[in-house]
Amino acid sequence: MINGKRVAVVMPAYNAEKTLEKTVAEFTDIVDIKILVDDNSTDRTAELSRSLGVDTYIHDANYGYGRNQQTCYREALAAGADIVVMVHPDYQYTPLLIPAMAGMVASGVYDMVLASRILGGGALRGGMPRYKYVANRALTAFQNLFLGVKLSEYHTGYRAFSREVLETLPLLENSDDFVFDNQMIAQAVAFGFHIGEISCPTKYFKEASSINFRRSVTYGLGVLKTTMDFYFHRIGLRKNAMFLTRGRRVSLQYYAGNEAAVEAVPDATQPAANDAAKTVTHA
Repeated sequence: MINGKRVAVVMPAYNAEKTLEKTVAEFTDIVDIKILVDDNSTDRTAELSRSLGVDTYIHDANYGYGRNQQTCYREALAAGADIVVMVHPDYQYTPLLIPAMAGMVASGVYDMVLASRILGGGALRGGMPRYKYVANRALTAFQNLFLGVKLSEYHTGYRAFSREVLETLPLLENSDDFVFDNQMIAQAVAFGFHIGEISCPTKYFKEASSINFRRSVTYGLGVLKTTMDFYFHRIGLRKNAMFLTRGRRVSLQYYAGNEAAVEAVPDATQPAANDAAKTVTHA
C-alpha cells in the first residue's frame, strides 16, 4: 500500500517458469496483491506461481498477450486494487522500480506511468538488438508527431495505471496480440490521461521473452495502424470504437453480454481453496 492506495502487480505469463521466481523475489512490501495469468503455458509456470503465493489464473486456451492483460486487469480491479503495475515475469525489467512507479500514480500527478528503456540510454547497453532500437526510435518519433505528445518510447511492457484508467479505457476493443500495449497508450492520450515516464534498465538474455523479426514487423505495422486510427478519429474523418466512451470496457465480466467462467482448480499441495489456480474460459 502507498498513500493509502492498494497496489496490485499483475504478470501476463507464457512459459515463464525459468524467470518467474527471480521476478517475484524483487517485489517489495508495498505490493498488496500479486496476480499471474498463465496463457495456457506448456511448462510449470502456474504451479510455480502458486507455490510463490501468487494468485494464479490459467486461460483454458492460448488467447494471446492482449487478452491475457484483459484478464490481469479484470482480476486486479475485482481484488480492489487502486493502482495496478504490469510487469513481465521474464525478468527483462526489474520489479525494484514498482514502488517508484506506483508512487508516481499515487501522487495524483500521473494517471499512467511507463518504464522507459530509452531514458538513460540503457536499451543498447542491456542488449536490445540494434534493429529493434532503430525501429523503436522511428516508431516513437512517428507517434509523437501524430498523437501530439512527447514520450521517449511507446513500446515498453512495464507500466503502472490508476484504477480510473483501467475502468475508463475501452480495452476490450483492443487487439489480442502485442500491439495491445501500444493501443493502450493511444487510448490514454485520447481520453486525456496524464502519462509520466521513469528510466528503466533492461536485460536481454536467452530466457527473456522477445518476439522474433517476423512478429516485430507485424507489431510495427500494428503501431502504424493504431497511430492513424487515432489521428483519423481525432480529426473526425473516421470514428473508432477504441477511442469512444461507449467502447467495451473491462468489468467484472470479461466481455459485455457474455459469460466468462472462472473455476477453481483443486490442488492437493495447496493449504487453502483460494490458493488454487483458477481456470479462465473466455466466451
